[in-house]
Amino acid sequence: MFTDDVKLTNPLHVAFVRSQIASGEIVELETEDALEAEGVAAVHTGADVADLGSLSVNPVLPIKHLPPFSVLAQATVRGLGQPVAAVLGETALQAADAAELVYAEIEPTESSPILVAEKNWSNAQYEEAAAKADHVVSCTIQHPRLAPSPMEPRSIAAAYDAETDCVTVWHSTQTPHRTRSELAAILGIEAKRIRVIAPHVGGAFGMKASLYPEDVFVVWAALKHKRDVKWTATRSEEFLSATHGRGIKSEGELALSSDGTFLGLKAMVEGPVGAWLPNSGLITAWNAARVLPSGYAVPAQDITTQAVMNNLGPTGIYRGAGRPEANCLMERLIDKAAAVSGIDPVELRRKNLIPATALPHNTLTGNTLDSGDYAKALDVLCEAVDYPALLAEQTRCRAEGQLVGIGIGFYLEPSGNGWETARVTLNEDGSVVVASGSSSQGHGRETAFAQIAADALNIDIDQISVLLADTAKTPEGIGALASRSTAIGGSAVLKACEEITSRLEASEALPITADVRYENKGQAWGYGAYLAQVSICRSTGELSVERITCVDDTGTIVNPKLVEGQILGGLAQGLGEALMESIVYDEDGQLLTGSFMDYAMPRAADIPTIDIHKFETPSPMNALGAKGVGEAGTIGAPAAILNAAVDALRPLGVTDLTMPLTSQSLWRAIRSAEQGKS
Repeated sequence: MFTDDVKLTNPLHVAFVRSQIASGEIVELETEDALEAEGVAAVHTGADVADLGSLSVNPVLPIKHLPPFSVLAQATVRGLGQPVAAVLGETALQAADAAELVYAEIEPTESSPILVAEKNWSNAQYEEAAAKADHVVSCTIQHPRLAPSPMEPRSIAAAYDAETDCVTVWHSTQTPHRTRSELAAILGIEAKRIRVIAPHVGGAFGMKASLYPEDVFVVWAALKHKRDVKWTATRSEEFLSATHGRGIKSEGELALSSDGTFLGLKAMVEGPVGAWLPNSGLITAWNAARVLPSGYAVPAQDITTQAVMNNLGPTGIYRGAGRPEANCLMERLIDKAAAVSGIDPVELRRKNLIPATALPHNTLTGNTLDSGDYAKALDVLCEAVDYPALLAEQTRCRAEGQLVGIGIGFYLEPSGNGWETARVTLNEDGSVVVASGSSSQGHGRETAFAQIAADALNIDIDQISVLLADTAKTPEGIGALASRSTAIGGSAVLKACEEITSRLEASEALPITADVRYENKGQAWGYGAYLAQVSICRSTGELSVERITCVDDTGTIVNPKLVEGQILGGLAQGLGEALMESIVYDEDGQLLTGSFMDYAMPRAADIPTIDIHKFETPSPMNALGAKGVGEAGTIGAPAAILNAAVDALRPLGVTDLTMPLTSQSLWRAIRSAEQGKS
């Protein structure tokens, strides 16, 4: 049951009137015609919600300017698609029809980018390292904006209880407890007046990690009108006003000696943010810088990141959230270094990866890389594909005039940090109830938690039931994001089960309940290596991914099938970014990709043969020893595919390409290279 399936009692339905320009002053809002329309209960504008509070933002970067959080625009419009009015109708169609009758006169204004947050990490040695280097390579990568596009769009349903003046809220969210606490803070009411339930979510990918202005309005309207209220976004509204992912621009330089030793890295990252910041609005720009230089030993570093506000759609975390951006920059720089030094790309990586004996390793950007054997990932990969034979086959194909490429992408992935909760109850009949503060987005969290409990308590998994995502039935927790749920949430379940076992040994009577708030020692860092084989049609530019081979170390594996599913799903989204997905605006700031007619997404037929290999190095940072895997494919695949595409066109003199690697862009690159040689 998805949120939109929830049956309310005689609910009001919301339709939002959205700004059709990106920056402007509201001159006039005429709502009279809409108010007189059939079935309309109310029309609200910014003045009605002007006294509401703001959404909290995770300050992972020093904030210089915090954009206001307006539930409905207050005199000024700062982003395309920003809600300026809301219509409440007896049916969704009546509300939508009446919204068309609202006249909004908005005077366009000029806007300039605003620096929201910034940070630099430097050991002040890069310039010296670059001066003595034999080679300095550079590149610029512009990641496309992406639409996360879960199966169910944003949806929220609020049921008002007249007896208690409270609301039960069904919300398509990754973070039900955060929804509750943020709603209470913004609305200025006690949290106990709000119950939040997250039913089946239908995918989220970071897009549903935060509360949106539209969500706040629905709950505010339910309390004000003392009626049930419901809103589900249309797909076009999702393209326009849900948070986009990626969009990062990163520039880098890598200095190295003639023998391939890395000497220094300089990087500048710019992450776009919109007219308001979601809870994790700064995470992408932070990760895209602080994950550098990935798993490599680089003595001299100068790394800067900025979050810059613009008037396009809002941006937030999206599967990987800066991790693909950081790894892609590093892997492109290494491939360029391999080309100028004449060293094989695999050997150059192996030479500079931090050795297993040097872990744990503290990075300049404040991270502790916990455990693993990075070079082993490359070794397993090369053995799996028979790397020497693969290179020989490429040489043969190139001799026949084929444009074929091999691309490597090593990656490093930090999973979430902090705490999570679990309440485990052993009943007198031997059944067990596991209640977790985490939640599920449809990725089998219930199965994983049941397995952990079954193993820890030495009972059959059929005796275990798992409760998630209901603030009235589960202990307060963080939720499902940043690949944290198994590592931290699963560890909380394990610790609660261990407490149950110890109390049983003390001959305590049944039933027994153990409540645990577990905090990990630090982030667990997964890693791996991906290889992509591609061919490009010389006459059309069409790229075919012939094969992708994955090697991932995800720490202790609870359920191999769930791990495989996460890798495959992430890889499909990584392939989408690499080959076809891109949010596009015209020069006037109008959205050109407002539907799936214009925004391409991978279909089943687009997914190539995928060969998955895994090994386990337990993390010392959590009780399970698990590492994140939910974002592995989105991190490793784009770098490998991009490197493979450049490798395919390298004989023509092509040294850089921009994602998505559409047939049009590759055709132009081929034509330009051939004309340059003629």
